[in-house]
Amino acid sequence: MTHNPVSPSAAPVSDSARLPVRVRHELRFRRLTVLSTRRTSAQMIRITVGGDALEGFTSAGFDDHVKLFFPDPATGELVMPQAGPDGLIWPEGPRPVSRDYTPLGYDAQARTLELAFALHEAGPATRWAEQARPGDVLGVGGPRGSFVLPMTFDGYVLIGDDTALPAIERRLAELPADAPVLVLADVDGPDSQVELPVRPGVDLQWLHRDGAPASDAGRFLDVLAHAAWPAGDVHVWIAAESSVAKTLRGHLVDSRGHNPKWIKAAGYWRAGSAGAHDEHND
Repeated sequence: MTHNPVSPSAAPVSDSARLPVRVRHELRFRRLTVLSTRRTSAQMIRITVGGDALEGFTSAGFDDHVKLFFPDPATGELVMPQAGPDGLIWPEGPRPVSRDYTPLGYDAQARTLELAFALHEAGPATRWAEQARPGDVLGVGGPRGSFVLPMTFDGYVLIGDDTALPAIERRLAELPADAPVLVLADVDGPDSQVELPVRPGVDLQWLHRDGAPASDAGRFLDVLAHAAWPAGDVHVWIAAESSVAKTLRGHLVDSRGHNPKWIKAAGYWRAGSAGAHDEHND
């Protein structure tokens, strides 16, 4: 598909052309096998899973989420629900640990799916990813739907921490080649940076925590005070710790007067909570 970005001097774009589109998918649960693992930074592991069950997999939005189901660490048994007419149907017994993750890359011909795990806290997903080896199993549910953001803006701003890097990578790869993009990526230090598809027009700024809490919005606010904002109408995407995402959205709306309809903010995790995912939008 060819995208035609709109420059600030072009004809105005209608409000309807800048509305996100919700796309529903058939909910399916897949039992997949680990094919390979690769550490891409000090705090990121990329894992490729595959199997015939991936036939028909669909992910239309760069920040889609699949639900990962992890095997019981003691027995290795993988339990997953089934989609029933009135909701999920679970087998008897304990339910597995599950977490939301961004599907980074899908190869329909090879029937492989890439996932990236940010090792930002010691939880069951982190433990599984660090120990995963080829032949291990993983359950994948969804995505249930996609929230497709338009590509009709003059410029784009992407803000996030380690957990947002897979979605940022997808977004950069999918945006129009000449679209101005400002990226603010917060990681612990230089060894936690990952390779992103940067090209002319992308201003990538790495923020380093140096051991400070990832739940502190101060670093982002300091950089935003001096960062060169893309000209024209700009869409902003934010994903970080929940209170950080909420603070940044409020700052952009209240202090900078940014159109709240042109911001999508999400808490990909919440300090002190397990498996949280919050949306901070109108």
